[in-house]
Amino acid sequence: MLAINQPAPMFRSKNQHQQEVRLTDFLDEKNIVLYFYPKDDTPGCTIEANDFTQLADEFAALDTVVIGVSKDSCASHVDFISKYGLKLDLLADVNGDLCESYGVWREREKNGVKSMAILRSTFIINKEGVLVEVGYGVNHEGHAAEILEKVKALTAAPAEAEAE
Repeated sequence: MLAINQPAPMFRSKNQHQQEVRLTDFLDEKNIVLYFYPKDDTPGCTIEANDFTQLADEFAALDTVVIGVSKDSCASHVDFISKYGLKLDLLADVNGDLCESYGVWREREKNGVKSMAILRSTFIINKEGVLVEVGYGVNHEGHAAEILEKVKALTAAPAEAEAE
């Protein structure tokens, strides 16, 4: 499992527009909220994506980009974004490399059946590429607002340090 204050694992994956998105695209410019969710257009994942979308302008004002990741295809992401008017990039980690590197591809048991699935998890990566928040097994209810508060605290800390 990943931990706070370690370098974020590098990533490179295609978004809904088939454009490659890399961690290095944001270094020294944007904080990243990288959240992993099980599947497009399912109840909990839809709530989470809609909540992040409602707060998109607030995240942007804090120099923060929100990126969702699942193993769904780019085409599935396009449909999901269109259906709900989502305002965020969704990465298609169809081969699971990104899920593996962040430790979110886990065995689960549902109704007595074991299978592999994405553990809903969120990581905040600062502009230097360091993990400042690591959350495995998060609950989608109110999650986007909680993450926004953590980003506000992160962006306030450097300003407070400069004022001293």
